[in-house]
Amino acid sequence: MAKTQDFTAIMKDMMGAFPVDTSAVENAFKSTASLNEKLSGVALEAAEKSAEISNKWTKETLAKLSEMSKAKAEPADYAKAATDFASASAEVAAENLAAFAEIAKKVQSETVELLMAAGKEAAEETTAAVKKATNEVTAAAKKATAAK
Repeated sequence: MAKTQDFTAIMKDMMGAFPVDTSAVENAFKSTASLNEKLSGVALEAAEKSAEISNKWTKETLAKLSEMSKAKAEPADYAKAATDFASASAEVAAENLAAFAEIAKKVQSETVELLMAAGKEAAEETTAAVKKATNEVTAAAKKATAAK
């Protein structure tokens, strides 16, 4: 009766000839974690500055509303107070929107810089990993060929 061949030893030898290097995965994880930390820092700084602008804007608006809500001697003074409030509010709004735009511009610039640096780093790591894997596979293939 025919006996089936045991492929366990063959598979074990074959898998041993092509070792798997997990350091590339570990390095990719570390790089991703580092990039996420930097991106979070950019976002948190932008949020902090935005909150400061919003707080300042609110305080200025409330101060102007306080002035506008005071009792006036003449009815025309109420119209003047409302007009003054509206023009001052428009001016402050323009200033604050410009400040928000500067924050957005800075966030965009820093994000692009971080992503470009990460892309360059990833390309370098990938190139090094491919070279290393190629060398290991070539050496294993030569070893396997010499063993026959």
